[in-house]
Amino acid sequence: MSPASSTQPWNVHRLPRAGGRVFLVTGGNAGIGYFVAEQLSATGATVVLGSRNPARAEAATASIRARVPGARVRAVRLDLADLASLGTVAESLQVERLDAVVHNAGVALDDPPRRETGDGHELMFGTNHLGHFALTRWLMPLLSAAPAARVVTTGSFAAKSERLDLDDLQCRTDYRPKRTYGRSKLAQMYFGVELDRRLRAAGSTVASVVVHPGGALDSLTPSRPPIHVRTAGTRLSAAPAALLLQGKHAGAWPAVRAVLDPDVRGGQLWGPRAFGLRGEPSREPVWKHLADPSVAARLWAASRDLTGTDFDALSV
Repeated sequence: MSPASSTQPWNVHRLPRAGGRVFLVTGGNAGIGYFVAEQLSATGATVVLGSRNPARAEAATASIRARVPGARVRAVRLDLADLASLGTVAESLQVERLDAVVHNAGVALDDPPRRETGDGHELMFGTNHLGHFALTRWLMPLLSAAPAARVVTTGSFAAKSERLDLDDLQCRTDYRPKRTYGRSKLAQMYFGVELDRRLRAAGSTVASVVVHPGGALDSLTPSRPPIHVRTAGTRLSAAPAALLLQGKHAGAWPAVRAVLDPDVRGGQLWGPRAFGLRGEPSREPVWKHLADPSVAARLWAASRDLTGTDFDALSV
């Protein structure tokens, strides 16, 4: 990516060309991740969908090819809940460099009981945060091989009102699904900010950017059958919500801009322009609690121990 500043205002409907670049989108088979992949595919880049479900990944790639003529899109198997499997992901990409990874995949549970990954971690924290933490370590050689790669971490507006309990990251003593989800996304966002600090200290050309999609609802999302189907009834019932919220196609805009816009810098936070809930992607101040380096450092150390992932041994 060119370090030069862009000369034209950002236009979500007229993205810059990115031919020759390779982007990985975790969870690119559905939801916001699907629209990130679809929009990036329209730039001429090679887009790889990371998905744990091969059938859904194939449906997503077929949908993108149907909407984007000549799309260079394919899928690799990726299960963020299985830490031992992540070491083979970089090789499975079969590329010499990776220009960006969008950490988008995630699990959101609405009801008890508390569930765990096969590694014994709380499912949302283990998948949303620890899985992406470990994956980044394995992808770093490919990212470092690109001239100016980006790690784009997709957080959540739900994380803004949450605080981490560093003594109970796995929510073993007080599990509430919605709060646990918000904290898992907050942990992701801390990781994205702290990763950039460490990359800058190491003199790396890789940048880490944090984004969030605002309020993105299925009911406001255009149909992409069989990935997502919105009925006429759903469209009508969701009309009032459109005053404040948006669909997942628009929720993808901050991540897409963080990948493509040469004016975006590491350590920044990007989200929707209007109250952080809807609209064009824009930079916003890093949330005060998210900017606390002591919390980020303790979370990093805990994540390293829980995943057995040693970033310090890796030249970035």
